[in-house]
Amino acid sequence: QVQLVESGGGLVQAGGSLRLSCAASGSILSIYAMGWYRWYRQAPGKQRELVAAITGDGSTNYADSVKGRFTISRDNAKRAVYLQMNSLKPEDTAVYYCNADLRLLRSTRYDDYWGQGTQVTVSS
Repeated sequence: QVQLVESGGGLVQAGGSLRLSCAASGSILSIYAMGWYRWYRQAPGKQRELVAAITGDGSTNYADSVKGRFTISRDNAKRAVYLQMNSLKPEDTAVYYCNADLRLLRSTRYDDYWGQGTQVTVSS
């Protein structure tokens, strides 16, 4: 069984930086291929929103609200994805979730995996 484990959240002042990490754990040798990786966030009382995404070949896209401040990257060897967040604002406060499309050995499709979420709080 494969899980995604996030880390790196915390409390930071406005203007500060955080780096979130998300790594596959468990039966990682069963991962045959990795597709898209994404970071979502959900603030209290709001819907979950897509923050950033990266394809298998490294192409990226970002929500308008984070362009120029956040950077998504991936390390396929480590089966990990990162989100560097700079110039943080109070409105970035949310639970951040990692999401990945993974294809396991003996499978013919990519399945959807989610991490448990990590809290990011930005104080003004």
